[in-house]
Amino acid sequence: MPRIVREAEVAWEGNLARGHGVISAATSGAFIGLSYSLPTRIGDDEGKTSPEELLASAHGACFTMSLAGELTRAETPPERLDVHCTITMDEVEGRGHLIVHSALVVRASVPGIDEAGLAAALEAADQGCSFSQLLRDAGVGIDVTTATDEGGD
Repeated sequence: MPRIVREAEVAWEGNLARGHGVISAATSGAFIGLSYSLPTRIGDDEGKTSPEELLASAHGACFTMSLAGELTRAETPPERLDVHCTITMDEVEGRGHLIVHSALVVRASVPGIDEAGLAAALEAADQGCSFSQLLRDAGVGIDVTTATDEGGD
């Protein structure tokens, strides 16, 4: 895989408590002017994003692509993968607020795969996801679980 470089533009106005910022995807332009602020980061989101939500999006997307690759390599390509990622930031004594956990819940529609094959693909996907590795290297706990579709497709 070639070296990948992506860029974002971030602007902030005002002090921390009352200020606000905007985040834009500088490389792709896929999103422009996503608002964020301290009050919406730690309280009601008021329709604004946060660094933690963006990290959850990035980790979930990276893991999902990694899982699709693992399943395809195993000759059981997925029909659909839905991944819900929850990032948790908490107070760590003596260190302040840190990202401490990422939980990935996977719902997978994969014809021809058994439970053991899916478990192996999940483990390999977690090991192959660069965001999982980044988080793990920073001491963040990661859980990967599957959800069953109780309503059927």
